[in-house]
Amino acid sequence: MPIAEGVAFDLTFVWGFLIAFAVLIYVVLDGFDLGLGMLFAVEPERRHRDVMMNSVAPVWDGNETWLVLGGGGLFAAFPLAYALILPALYAPIIAMLLALIFRGVAFEFRWRTERWRGVWDVAFIGGSAVAALSQGIALGALLQGITIDKAARAYAGGWWDWLTPFSVTVGLAVMVGYMLLGATWLIMKTDGELQDRMRTRAWILGVATVAFIGAVSLWTPFLQEGYFVRWFAGTRIFLAVLVGAAVLGLAVLMFRALHVHRHDYWPFMLALAMFGLCFVGLGICMFPYIVPTEVTLWEAAAPYRSQLFMIIGAGILIPIILAYTGYAYWVFRGKVDPEAGYH
Repeated sequence: MPIAEGVAFDLTFVWGFLIAFAVLIYVVLDGFDLGLGMLFAVEPERRHRDVMMNSVAPVWDGNETWLVLGGGGLFAAFPLAYALILPALYAPIIAMLLALIFRGVAFEFRWRTERWRGVWDVAFIGGSAVAALSQGIALGALLQGITIDKAARAYAGGWWDWLTPFSVTVGLAVMVGYMLLGATWLIMKTDGELQDRMRTRAWILGVATVAFIGAVSLWTPFLQEGYFVRWFAGTRIFLAVLVGAAVLGLAVLMFRALHVHRHDYWPFMLALAMFGLCFVGLGICMFPYIVPTEVTLWEAAAPYRSQLFMIIGAGILIPIILAYTGYAYWVFRGKVDPEAGYH
């Protein structure tokens, strides 16, 4: 095999891994942030809302760096996939971006006014909910498949292909899962009455999350023949059983940490582990396709020289992003001071 072809193969896989890694980091970091915003709706007391917002004030905007990295990496490393996926998902993606913008404005403005604070609280809740729902719908629409014209290398579906019962179910699942992350984050960051409320809500949200994971997991293999074969053909069914058992095991440990041992940190860590395991299952479903089940990573990849050029920048920037993100979380570790303000 020529060196150029070998490099192209290796870099394509590396770029696929980097984009998947960026998306996973975004989901686990901005997930609890969006979930916290949705939990505003069931927390009427202003002092508790202030504490909730203070718990993410130092890190919330940095979390979205990973979304930019994932989207930019897809555009640069897999331009064909970008050209096929974006037209199919314009509506949920635009809704997500507008919601994130509106949510960011609401985050800042609610501290600057007394008269309109309630309005900005509603905007914060709505922006968080729409962003989470849109992300789940986009994922569901991608999983169920995108209609493409291979000869023209273009999207060939309709305006509303993204809106189906499956995509809406995935959207609701993401919303509930994010709220679970938000509740367990607040258990870790708060004390007293607010923490006790979040323990109760985390239990309910944990049950709902496990139920949604089961429903989506059972539904997904029947969307595409390739999914069914990948999970249930021959001895592969044991892999499906193993992943399902692992998710249930993590859920049991999380519930015990919530109400039996009453840990502060473990519920959040175990909820993150559940999300990570679901992401691994998603990767097993999709690999080696980047547009299921039409276009593989290698078919969608940019020329190897472009990938080689970009990997140098990624090799410099990603460690820097990881370092400042880790440092921010380390500096602001521990419980939130209810008397502290956000300025």
